Amino acid sequence: MLTKRIVPCLDIKNGRTVKGVNFVDLRDAGDPVELAKQYADLGADELVFLDISATQEKRKTMHDMVLKVAEQVNIPFTVGGGISSIEDVDDLLHCGADKVSINSSAVKRPELINELSDKFGSQCVVVAIDAKEIEGEWFVHLAGGSIPTEIKLFDWAKEVEQRGAGEILFTSMNHDGTKAGFANKALAKLSDLVNIPIIASGGAGTIQHFVDTFKEGKADAALAASVFHFGEIPIIELKEELRKNNIEVRL
Repeated sequence: MLTKRIVPCLDIKNGRTVKGVNFVDLRDAGDPVELAKQYADLGADELVFLDISATQEKRKTMHDMVLKVAEQVNIPFTVGGGISSIEDVDDLLHCGADKVSINSSAVKRPELINELSDKFGSQCVVVAIDAKEIEGEWFVHLAGGSIPTEIKLFDWAKEVEQRGAGEILFTSMNHDGTKAGFANKALAKLSDLVNIPIIASGGAGTIQHFVDTFKEGKADAALAASVFHFGEIPIIELKEELRKNNIEVRL
């Protein structure tokens, strides 16, 4: 049985880690390099580092910060934000990233998924999907959730798998920052639909929410931010509780 992964997410804006609710009302959560080292030391399985304003500000991810974070951690490290070409990915991998996350650029030019998968291997390519449930249908949103589209979540998930994505990072905008639990029905449907790992994101508030997303949502990994950044859920306690619930994790 594959172990389930716990993944702290570092949302970066102006060089600081930030966290909001439903993608707005951001507040400071600390220095990303310090947090990254702390999480690696405390038993996180992977890290995700998202430069959340890079796409909107039409600039590239900050390479110097990626270098500093990579120096501090010994666990897989995914970087996203403003990535739109093979050259961007090449630069980030040379800076120390293990994987890249693409979102808006993949929707605008889906061939990018094929190109990156062909060049670097599917294990390197994470497609992040920010989606919002509107009247019972899930729709993909771009640019940090600020631009709605008519693309349906499940159609897009199938396409990104076919194009060579190695993982899908699904964030429910309805659940993001609410601490009311993950979007487990949508997650379970995604898991049944595709054969690549699904990372659940948006809604973590309690240890039970993680148990539920692995059992009911069939997620392969669970990503969270504020509950880790503000010390509400210690990672080791979370993993011990998951073990008690017969969920296999690395301790």
